[in-house]
Parts: sequence; C-alpha cells; structure tokens
Amino acid sequence: MNLTNLAALAAELLLMPLLAFSIGLFLVLLMRRIGARLQRRVGPPFFQPLADIVKFYAKETQISHGLIHDIGIVMAVGGYVAAEALLPMPGMNGLADKGDVLTLIYFLMIPSLGLALGVGQCANPNGSIGISRALTAMVAYDIPFVIVIFGVAWHYGTTNLVDMIAMQQAAGWGLWDMPLLAVAGLLSLQGMLGKQPFEIYVAPAEIATGPMVEMGGKYMGGLFVMQAFQLYTAGALYATLFLGGGDGHWPTFLLQVFVVMAIPMSIAFQFPRYRTEQMISWFWRWPVALGLAGIALVMHF
Repeated sequence: MNLTNLAALAAELLLMPLLAFSIGLFLVLLMRRIGARLQRRVGPPFFQPLADIVKFYAKETQISHGLIHDIGIVMAVGGYVAAEALLPMPGMNGLADKGDVLTLIYFLMIPSLGLALGVGQCANPNGSIGISRALTAMVAYDIPFVIVIFGVAWHYGTTNLVDMIAMQQAAGWGLWDMPLLAVAGLLSLQGMLGKQPFEIYVAPAEIATGPMVEMGGKYMGGLFVMQAFQLYTAGALYATLFLGGGDGHWPTFLLQVFVVMAIPMSIAFQFPRYRTEQMISWFWRWPVALGLAGIALVMHF
C-alpha cells in the first residue's frame, strides 16, 4: 500500500466514526420524537441529544469506582467505534473489504461485555441484576441474529459486506430474495437495541434503571454516545445486508437507516415490558423459526 492509499484509508477510518456518531445523534432525536408523537407529546428540540451529551460531560461530580469502571466505559464506546471501520458507507469502505461480517459481530459484543465489567466494579445490586439481565438478553437475541447472518452469508457465498453490497446492486436487494431472513433480522434488532418490550435490563420501576444506576456525569455521557453509535450501527448493518447499502448513494442510505430504525422505535412504545423468561422464549421461538425457515429456502433455491 503506497503512501497516498494509506493516507486515504486513515482519513476514512477517522471520518467513518464521526459520521456514524452524527447520524446516530439524529436517530436518538428521531426515537424521542416518535415516542412523543405516539404519546401525544411535543417532544425535544432538534439539538437536544447534543445538549444532553454536553451536559453530562460538563458535570463537576465524576464518581469513579476504579480502573475497571473506567475501562468498561471505554470498551462500551470503543467496540462501536471499531465496528464502524468494518461497516461500509457510501463511498467509504474503511477496513470492510479486508474484514467480514463475522469480525463485525465480535466487535458488537464488546460494548455489552464492557458495560458488564464497569457495572460489576460498582458492586451495586441493582446494577448487577440489570447487567445479568442484559447478558441474558444478548444470548436471547444473538442466536436468531447469528442464524440470520449465516443465512445471508450462505445466499451470497461470502461474509464480506462490500461484496454483499455489490451483488445486491447487480441483482437486486436481499430483502426480495430472503424475505423470511429479513423479517427475522428486523425482529432481532428490537432486542439488540434494548427497547420495549425487551428493555428488561433497565426496568426503572424494578431495579432503578439497572446498569445505569451508578453511571453519572461523563460515564452517563459515554453511555449516551454508545447509544448513538448503537442506533446507527444496527440500522446501517440491516441496510447493508438486505437493502443494498443504499446502492452507494448517501440520500438512499440515510433514508433506509432512518426507516429501519423507525420501525422498532414505533413498536417499542406500543407494548409493555416482557419478563426475562418471556423474552428468551419469544426470541428462541419466532425469530429463530423464521431464520431457520429462511435458511431452508435459501439453500433450496
């Protein structure tokens, strides 16, 4: 790799997380505005998500429970920052052409594990209960999610996301070729985002917001940043797998990400929260069944 290509790659690796964070902030606003409309409220102003981050980091009281507490927050945010390098954007591939979706999945597991480490350092029973539920939820939704990834990789004959986008641009979206896998993937997103009815690890009426109970100031700001990355990553990954990654055009790509995220956000405000065993039963029944049926169809045809 010559010096020019190396400089271009470095610029992409710097720009991709910044764009992901900016789009994620808008998705946070979208989530709040959708919730407000469904609940017949006005909703926050346009710059509220950014103002919240500034407020959290500007707080004078910054309580740390030790080095592991600090490292946990770094892992929670850093996992998503690293994942953006493997998630193609229109006009920018970063390291996506050198990696694959399997590596991306591993990176997406780091934030939950980092949050578990940070909360475990606090020794707060509410936080411990919340993080145990969060890890249980990860096991619940990761199984159908991995099934979906396997089916998509089998259909395209590759795990490289750049190649998947190119094949969809040539032959049509994966949504039309793999409708059952697309539905299963959308259902899995609901659990990945931790929104109702699968927000059991937060449960403010039961365990005082769970993992966030000991997170204040810059730590809560870090979790807010993580949420922005999480929303973008989930929407962009789905658009890449099933919607052709915007066909290489930013307006189409952004519209796809917003629509994909608007669906689970709208559902979230319509249902009560499930218990832990209900959540596991639901994920291992419907998304798994749809995913396996989708794999059967992909292999057959």
